[in-house]
Amino acid sequence: MKQAVRAIVVNENKLLVMRRNKFGTKYSTLIGGAVELGESLEAALRRELMEESGLTVGEVKLVFVEDAGEPYGEQFVYWCQYTGGEPVLSPATTEAKINQLGDNTYAPDWMPITDLDRSDFVSSSLKQAILQALELGFPDEPVLLEWKR
Repeated sequence: MKQAVRAIVVNENKLLVMRRNKFGTKYSTLIGGAVELGESLEAALRRELMEESGLTVGEVKLVFVEDAGEPYGEQFVYWCQYTGGEPVLSPATTEAKINQLGDNTYAPDWMPITDLDRSDFVSSSLKQAILQALELGFPDEPVLLEWKR
């Protein structure tokens, strides 16, 4: 099964998200992407964060695992310690090249946590888990989530 990583990065009551406009469908999701052959989950997480936001993070902790089915696979979602910087998409990424075509865009951004509950965030099960964790604390052991658009 395909594996991917996602990053939960919080800075001053804002959540790092990737704002998407996929052929007119607008939504937000966590920064992340596929784990490459031979790559560890943590290495993939740090690589994806650098490519899609330019951010490096400190400590990381696996907090959720979500089976998103085909073609997305198993999503390993990490809480990441924010250490500084502002999100910028690397021009060398596939996402930046897709942006140039105009109809399917990626934009890393800070979303106020107060906006998360009413946002079109994918997945809804992950959104609810993040909201709960921000209120009650992130789990000590990874929680298995059932993917719901």
